[in-house]
Amino acid sequence: MSEFLRIAIQKKGRLADGSLRLLEQAGLSVFRNPGALTCRAKGLPIELLFVRDDDIPSLVAKGVCDLGIAGENVLREEALLAHEPVDLQSVRALGFSRCMLKLAAPNTGTINSLPDLQGVKIATSYPGILGAFLRDNGIEAECVPLKGAVEIAPALGLSDAICDLVSSGATLAANGLGAFATVMESEAHLVRASALWSEEKEALLARLLRRIDGVIASRATKYIMLNAPKSALAEITALLPGADAPTIMPLAGRDDQMAVHAVCRETIFWDTLEQLEARGAHAILVLPIEKMMG
Repeated sequence: MSEFLRIAIQKKGRLADGSLRLLEQAGLSVFRNPGALTCRAKGLPIELLFVRDDDIPSLVAKGVCDLGIAGENVLREEALLAHEPVDLQSVRALGFSRCMLKLAAPNTGTINSLPDLQGVKIATSYPGILGAFLRDNGIEAECVPLKGAVEIAPALGLSDAICDLVSSGATLAANGLGAFATVMESEAHLVRASALWSEEKEALLARLLRRIDGVIASRATKYIMLNAPKSALAEITALLPGADAPTIMPLAGRDDQMAVHAVCRETIFWDTLEQLEARGAHAILVLPIEKMMG
């Protein structure tokens, strides 16, 4: 029987949605029955295991799963609270589920900076990370561990401040809280243990990573097409962000005009398009790239 990779991902939530979207963009078809904890993907010999996000590090470290997709915040918390070293290494930073672990306090209170935390109570779902941060900054404060609803802790009198994940900041604002310091930034990572695999399994991981790298590269990469005066080609191609050797072809029926096609590996902003137009470029098209390789 051919080997397969077992990947642990979050069973529901933003991280789960991002993980499934990434795998589907990498060419895997995932058909999950409602309530099922496992499913086989089509496209590569891969099995998915749907679990709680905070179980992913231990499942991978213990060899139950070969790979896991988890946030840096979960990985670091597990490493800090574990009784023995956690055998995990990041294979790829995946570029989604970006958020920040921030310190925040009531807008009407007196806590506005790190020194103000001396001697106060701080509610958090990440006591390991918070504890390490406080020690590094010479702050003595009490961590109040909570599994959820951290934002309402000050209103309930459970804490003076909080340390929680923030993406847009809307939840903080809705609860009358203001962030004043960043403890860490986080994004999703693909992780594995350091155990040796068979050549077949390593080759399968290499195939998966090549596809994932193509998906990640295509996110910010665009294909730009335009027509330009032959006399302005040098100026116009110099403006194309991150372009590597654009394709330049004569425009049919126009000796003074050229067609320019380029893969731009950097973000194309409106001011770039305006600069191109000011130098004579016209019929400018910016197209998304679904997949890249090489």
